Amino acid sequence: MTSPQSDPAPQPPQGHVHGHTHSHGPAAPVSKHLRKVIAAVVIPFATAVVVGLIAFWPGGVPDHERTGVGFDRQTQDGKVVQVVKVDCADVNAAQVPPTGDTSTPSGREAVDEQEGECAKATVEVTSGDDKGRKFVEVVQPDAPRQLREGQGVVVAYAPDAPRDLQYSVTDVNRKIPMTLLAAIFALAVIAVGRLRGVMALVALAVSFAVLTLFILPAILQGSNPLVVAVIGASAIMLAALYMCHGVTARTSVAVVGTLISLLLIGLLGSLFIGWADLSGNTDDNTGLIHGLYPDIDMSGLLLAGVIIGSLGVLDDVTVTQTSAVWELHQADPRMGWRGLYRAGIRIGRDHIASVVNTLVLAYAGAALPLLLLFSIAQSSVGTVANSELVAEEIVRTLVGSIGLVASVPVTTVLAALVVSADRPGAGTSSSTAAAPARTGRGRRRKA
Repeated sequence: MTSPQSDPAPQPPQGHVHGHTHSHGPAAPVSKHLRKVIAAVVIPFATAVVVGLIAFWPGGVPDHERTGVGFDRQTQDGKVVQVVKVDCADVNAAQVPPTGDTSTPSGREAVDEQEGECAKATVEVTSGDDKGRKFVEVVQPDAPRQLREGQGVVVAYAPDAPRDLQYSVTDVNRKIPMTLLAAIFALAVIAVGRLRGVMALVALAVSFAVLTLFILPAILQGSNPLVVAVIGASAIMLAALYMCHGVTARTSVAVVGTLISLLLIGLLGSLFIGWADLSGNTDDNTGLIHGLYPDIDMSGLLLAGVIIGSLGVLDDVTVTQTSAVWELHQADPRMGWRGLYRAGIRIGRDHIASVVNTLVLAYAGAALPLLLLFSIAQSSVGTVANSELVAEEIVRTLVGSIGLVASVPVTTVLAALVVSADRPGAGTSSSTAAAPARTGRGRRRKA
């Protein structure tokens, strides 16, 4: 039997631990029974994802004969070693139209090609078998990209062309600024997030690995894009959530909420992409993919993009809602699941408004040049929305937004049911911080 004199001794550490739990640790204790229930849901799902990864693992990108068109060209690094200004008439073979009409774009370009000042750039190949080889690139005065001496460039190689025309400049080499920006981003994340920031970067690397090593090659191998996207997105979700937020009941609830929302997005996307007869083959890039790999289901590829694109925002919503419910329960442990749901959904409504607006603006920003073209053509809203290019973005945005909206009540009610069903007194792990704190308070009340 413990003497009264020995009771006060452990109280300061208990109070310290209780305060620390509010700030950094899991918000509420989870009983062994509840952990078993959550594990019974999450472990089979994770096992199915692993089995899916193994079953659909592509083993690399299939080979194909390069077309020399667009992205499907052989490229090397290059460097501009000299730029000389010359008279365009000396280097261009084009002639001014006989009418001399400069009111049309083609007429103005033809005049510039004869009367303007062009740049004659000497470019050296700096990688590959032809390293050290030089060629000349003529840059027109109205070209959107002008070359300067010492600039790094990307050059395309056409082996079937005449020797003097085998190399041409296709783009600027942006590796240094892009690498520097990525380093600044990583440092900022680590400086603010510390260990969480490091884990977030590791999870980001895992996401890119799943995307580049599994999702893309598996689709190119001819696997169903929807199945591949679901498996890949699930693997990314499990890795990102558990690595960033820990293997806890709170994270597991967010995983289940995200999974239910992804399934809803997949069902709605499949329904409306088929109903609206969206082919997924709407531009030069998708046309090239279809030409190289005609067996790829392009509408399925579109649906896969909807699922993967929605995943990142879904993670944010489900984790936030789960954390909100856990904190509400910690603030008032007597609150039942209905009270927790009502309080959590009020937080979720604010989240919905901002997230949906963010998603719509993100897609609108990506499609801004296309929208400008329709504006120039003075097309009506109905005509614009009916075109397949815009209809794809509308379906993508609205299906993703519906999934995001649905994730708030789904995750909130799951979190409320789980945390209110927990009974810390029955089988709670002894490592949980909150339980000893409550025991300490009970001893003080008895005293």
